[in-house]
Amino acid sequence: MSNQTNRIKEEKELEENKMGVMPVNRLLISMALPMMISMLVQALYNVVDSIYVSRISEAALTGVSLAFPLQTLIIAAGTGIATGLNAMLSKALGEKNQKDVNSSASNAMFLMVVVYGIFLLVGLFAVKPFFHGQTSDAEIFQAGSTYLSICMYFSFGIFGQLLFERFLISTGKTMLSMLAQLTGAITNIVLDPILIFGYLGLPKMGIAGAAAATVIGQLAGFGVAIFLNLHYNKEIHIRFRFKPEGYAIKRILAVGIPSMLMQAVGSVMNVGMNMILMGFTSTATAVFGIYFKLQSFFFMPVFGLNSGVVPIIAYNFGARKKDRMMKTIRLGITYAVGIMLIGFAVFQIAPGLLLAMFDASENMLSIGIPALRILSLSYLFAGFCIMCSTVFQALGNGVYSMLVSFARQMIVLLPVAYLLSLTGSVNTVWFAFPIAEIVSVLLSTFFLLKIYKKVIKPLA
Repeated sequence: MSNQTNRIKEEKELEENKMGVMPVNRLLISMALPMMISMLVQALYNVVDSIYVSRISEAALTGVSLAFPLQTLIIAAGTGIATGLNAMLSKALGEKNQKDVNSSASNAMFLMVVVYGIFLLVGLFAVKPFFHGQTSDAEIFQAGSTYLSICMYFSFGIFGQLLFERFLISTGKTMLSMLAQLTGAITNIVLDPILIFGYLGLPKMGIAGAAAATVIGQLAGFGVAIFLNLHYNKEIHIRFRFKPEGYAIKRILAVGIPSMLMQAVGSVMNVGMNMILMGFTSTATAVFGIYFKLQSFFFMPVFGLNSGVVPIIAYNFGARKKDRMMKTIRLGITYAVGIMLIGFAVFQIAPGLLLAMFDASENMLSIGIPALRILSLSYLFAGFCIMCSTVFQALGNGVYSMLVSFARQMIVLLPVAYLLSLTGSVNTVWFAFPIAEIVSVLLSTFFLLKIYKKVIKPLA
């Protein structure tokens, strides 16, 4: 009798999920806005981190810039699993399938443990060879390898934070997810100057302090996310003892691996660009690193918007509610394009002010001002492309996102950047980014039309 009572209770909880009944625009704003705010705060701590590092030396800033591709790879692996989980979990909620809901959660935890083990080994054995392959400058090497090693050793914090936040997002509890993200970001921002410069009686740690602040912030966010799930997320029954299930793992990875590869391609692109730019000057590499920190002010809110869009589309796909899916897609594209146009305007109007935050020298300003203006041309197209990728992932077709990303960054961007570098002008190299984005628009449109005809239209 108690089993039947529990089953009825579980079904009632699933039936009342707001993703299937709330007006779409209000639903999207209510789910995405908290994530966008928390992503903005995360973007802020990424920038603040680099601002403090730039006060150590330009070599330290360059070292952190060179470390960025492997840091991105950590995020790619964690986000890939979380994206696969999100699509599977939200679809199971829409289908009222509690067994798949719980199975998705436990197997995603298993996958995160496995991935952390891989990156721990990378941290132990691959960091120094990674930097040796990019620079012969002893100061840049020491700063970058110290920073990256600490981030690798303690990367279980970011993996745990990503996973348990995604549990909250998938069930529509984005306010709670925002609280966990804010905890991690604010902890990092507060600790950065204290640990880097040795305030409040603590030793001056320099670049190691920046890394320590980062991982402590991630661990804080992880702890809060666990607490919030255990106490407020009743739609997912989290069990820390789990048995791997091939079926659930396969479904998570079907969406997750393309997402991982898509972001991993970004890491390869960053390494390639750093090597091209180091052929001109290490200052150009530092400028490229600064750009990636600054762009997060506009890309991170769009990614926060994505976090609201994915579960809505996946839930209503499971519930076969085509109109709600299409309205979500249209609104998502509109908002994403609007955000990126604001970013374009900021980079065009005030590149010098942006660079000045990083204690930029005259040489850095001469390279950085035209770089930021040229790079931001890609923003005219990026909002649409990012939202198309989100739609592909939400509907379980992450391979489309992977193909677009691979074509953009590996087939177009890097080869074009190399060819442009042969002109001898670093300013010319930056044009590879808007050129690659135009290719991305064409491919994204093609795949969006294809997925509409194949997946969405038959729901009518």
